[in-house]
Amino acid sequence: MAQYDLQLQADVLIIGGGPSGAWAAITAAKEGAKVILVDKGYCGTSGATAPSGTGLWYVNPTAEEREAAMKSREALGGYLADRGWMKRVLDQTYSNTNQIAAWGYPFPLDEAGTSHRKSLQGPEYMRLMRRQVQKAGVRILDHSPALELLADEHGVAGAKGVNNQTKDTWRVDAASVVIATGGCAFLSKALGTNVLTGDGYLLAAEAGASLSGMEFSTAYSLAPAFSPVTKSAFYTWATFYYEDGTVIEGAGSQRGRSVIAKTLLTQPVFARIDKADDIVKKAMRQAQPNFFLSFDRLGIDPFTQKFPVTLRFEGTVRGTGGIHIVDETCATEVPGLYAAGDAATRELICGGFTGGGSHNAAWAMSSGYFSGEAAAKYALTLGVGAADRKAKGLSEASGVPKVATTRAGAIDTQEIIKAVQAEVFPYDRNWFRTGEGLQSSLGRLDNLWNELKQGIQASDGNIVRVREAAAMTATARWMYTSGLERKETRGMHRREDFPRIDENQKYRIKSGGLDKTWAKPLVDQAQSRVIKEAVV
Repeated sequence: MAQYDLQLQADVLIIGGGPSGAWAAITAAKEGAKVILVDKGYCGTSGATAPSGTGLWYVNPTAEEREAAMKSREALGGYLADRGWMKRVLDQTYSNTNQIAAWGYPFPLDEAGTSHRKSLQGPEYMRLMRRQVQKAGVRILDHSPALELLADEHGVAGAKGVNNQTKDTWRVDAASVVIATGGCAFLSKALGTNVLTGDGYLLAAEAGASLSGMEFSTAYSLAPAFSPVTKSAFYTWATFYYEDGTVIEGAGSQRGRSVIAKTLLTQPVFARIDKADDIVKKAMRQAQPNFFLSFDRLGIDPFTQKFPVTLRFEGTVRGTGGIHIVDETCATEVPGLYAAGDAATRELICGGFTGGGSHNAAWAMSSGYFSGEAAAKYALTLGVGAADRKAKGLSEASGVPKVATTRAGAIDTQEIIKAVQAEVFPYDRNWFRTGEGLQSSLGRLDNLWNELKQGIQASDGNIVRVREAAAMTATARWMYTSGLERKETRGMHRREDFPRIDENQKYRIKSGGLDKTWAKPLVDQAQSRVIKEAVV
């Protein structure tokens, strides 16, 4: 066995230290498992939740309120959500949120002393979660991204990676693994997403897991052109303008994002949050203080002055696609491997549409709880010695590089990343999708994949970028392969050549594959529909 700077054993390894990873770690430890958590950043400050305020799908357990909550987004999601999963997540979110309050999270009180638990401030929430992870006895390895999973003939058995500050290598042998690495925003500079590059998707695919809902990845969020903060809800009170001050008709409607995207193809768009009264203005500053930082520094009053806006790509972070899970434990098809949070598909509760916070935040804490509990039980069932299986790294079998090459002429990580971004960022390629456009992008992405498999240079010395570049390329290919398979417009997936919903396509779509990507309908076994795999 190769020598590593740090070599450890555990019952459960959690990869990712955002809310889902933290909940998974706490829950697994509560089951009596020895748990190690590795995070690409610093657990408690990295990821999309930590720097932001987030809404929370916290609903009182009354039949009327729960029915309204489940019904509220079913149509937006294309009726692909599962009410059984919705109920489980609503129950677990209610319980977990009350647990957070018991741990000391400062939920605001109204004049009557009632605690309001429908939103969380990321910095306080994640600071609290890190403390609870540590109290549970979990060992945390910060700044330690996983570069590949370990496995043997019985399933997944840990992971190995590197400390991206010291460059020390690490290996954790574990009886089960929870992937909680978040979604993929393709280094778009959206706030908190610099560590969210689809790493977990690639790890899972190398182990033999599939994905689901990757076509629901066209999440672009409104942001000031000079800021990374993507808090779209505030623009409900905004008016949008052309550069000459003329109002852009329809930009503030339910389909306003498409109007803005179409306008941005040819000219800048400006906004002014001029419909907010004094009460709303005060509430905005209290709820999302970081939204106003850039404005204050630049001396801009967003309520009275126009400012340029853009649509910043957030991919699967605010999309609903992710690793396919096969049962209520958040298990994947691979023994010993579980998925949680944005790394796992959220179609089960969101269908084909979601946004920031709310359902995503509820899914993170609930799926984290489900997966941590199940991973611990699985590991403890295997007994003593389950974490000492002499497992091997999976990137070697897949041929996807995990370290930089010294081969002369090899493509650089930055070239790969820019080329992938050129396929997923433009509105006319990803927002306004067509079969021809998707196929063209996929052809270029396949060429990139073949090139990166020959080896990638990391001229900036950042060896983690090697895996990030590969993960982003793979993620984009699964997105577009799934997008080609869904020949309709449903949820956030829009096809210009199939502009309407097709009731015959009311199913989820699985995808996967490394050298050759594939996508196929996921149809309930009780139905008699014949499933034909579409290999692209």
